Amino acid sequence: MNDTTLANLKAAFNGESNANAAYAAFAKKADAEGYAAAASLFRSTCKAEEIHFTREGDLVRKAGEEPVATINPPEVGTTAENLQHGITGETYETDEMYPEFLEQAEKLGERAAAKIFTYAMKAEAVHAKLYTAALANLESMKAPKAWYVCPYCGNVEPVLGFGHCSICGAMEKDFLEIA
Repeated sequence: MNDTTLANLKAAFNGESNANAAYAAFAKKADAEGYAAAASLFRSTCKAEEIHFTREGDLVRKAGEEPVATINPPEVGTTAENLQHGITGETYETDEMYPEFLEQAEKLGERAAAKIFTYAMKAEAVHAKLYTAALANLESMKAPKAWYVCPYCGNVEPVLGFGHCSICGAMEKDFLEIA
């Protein structure tokens, strides 16, 4: 594996690991504030970030190295502030980080890394949209709600009935229900 791709996988592993930690903390805060649906959305994206860092870490290991994450304690604000933080982070990954990593992997012929970066980038765009909708309608996020997470790419769906994952094509029956 090329050094650039390996460095990008390590950076993505670290970023996704930190997002996972932040979203777990944000879920607890949303629960405490009475936003059950927002809490389960955070738990769903927390699981999605775990899927991303697991896939990225697997490629780092295949290259003969061990992935390492330096987890920074998240700054937990109100649920509204945490949703905004999520929007900012997911948008950065969608618009800046993953497109750059993907372009470099494609130029270097690193197909496995390019696939992982593509899936993560597309899933992060979905997460940003879900956070944006939740923030715009925060009062509607109080009732308990389940979300559905693709175990292969980290896509999150709000309801069943889609048949196949719009990102990776996985069967709906394989999605994980997160409440």
